[in-house]
Amino acid sequence: MRELLPGLYLLPVPIPYPLKTVNLYLLKGNGEVALVDTALGTRAAKGTLELYLAELGLCFADIGAVLLTHHHPDHYGLAGFLEGLGARVFLHEEELPRGHRFWREPEAFAEASLRLFLDHGMPEEALLGIQETMAKTRERVHPPQSPTPLKDGEVLEVAGRRLKTVWTPGHADGHVAFFLEEEGVLLAGDALLERVSPNVGLWAYTRENPLKDFLASLDRLAELPAKVAHAGHFGPIQDVRARALELKAHHAERLEGLLALLEEPKTAWALSLKLFPQELDAAGRRFAFAETLAHLEYLRLEGLLLREGPPYRYFRA
Repeated sequence: MRELLPGLYLLPVPIPYPLKTVNLYLLKGNGEVALVDTALGTRAAKGTLELYLAELGLCFADIGAVLLTHHHPDHYGLAGFLEGLGARVFLHEEELPRGHRFWREPEAFAEASLRLFLDHGMPEEALLGIQETMAKTRERVHPPQSPTPLKDGEVLEVAGRRLKTVWTPGHADGHVAFFLEEEGVLLAGDALLERVSPNVGLWAYTRENPLKDFLASLDRLAELPAKVAHAGHFGPIQDVRARALELKAHHAERLEGLLALLEEPKTAWALSLKLFPQELDAAGRRFAFAETLAHLEYLRLEGLLLREGPPYRYFRA
């Protein structure tokens, strides 16, 4: 745990994923306590968070507000648990019928998810591994029952700080960053990461063009007068604009790479194996597929690709 500003603390919490930890941010002031993101509902995460709180003379029930950057399990998993102890949970309005519903109502997108994977070439044996992984993940996610919807630009006054909600869709439809304008500090969630490119995937419940959303979000972040960004994983980003432009360049290269692979029509699944040739577990392969599909749909909607099927195969326009 580290104090970044008076009353603003960084809390790295372990997660059972390749990124190893997720960064939570705790605000304490004016007799109030707020937490930005919650980690996954595992014994290790919960125990680590409890120890951090104890160091500050707090317990779970002292958390009055939970500000969620997005619905992904490593950020959202304990939100329902904290809500049950009295915390008010905030989540961007775009997440409510999409990512939040994905966790609250498992059956809502089950058929559409299955169809999306199969229609884009995923073999049934790979799909079985993904279904098993998702079932295990659901056991670790405790969705809030009544989150308060956030709007873009909304200012929250919590624990002695003013945080402006900055809607940054792409990594998730309702992803938000929280900007402490007076201090020039951005709590960026997964919209910007220091070492890796945030996953931008197309799922059965997402908006139709998440990569276009993400690129627009990077443009928006690049224009913010932020002195530093503290992200959902890894260390701080000292030059927000430069990192946003680096990520845009990365995706431009990936789009060019995909076009180069399309000498003949191919499915998103086949292209994902080319684009991400490394050995991946079922969860990693699922993310690789969704990212590939997001890039293909971006190119199709920009008029550079066509598709035929199902099963859908993409080819140059």
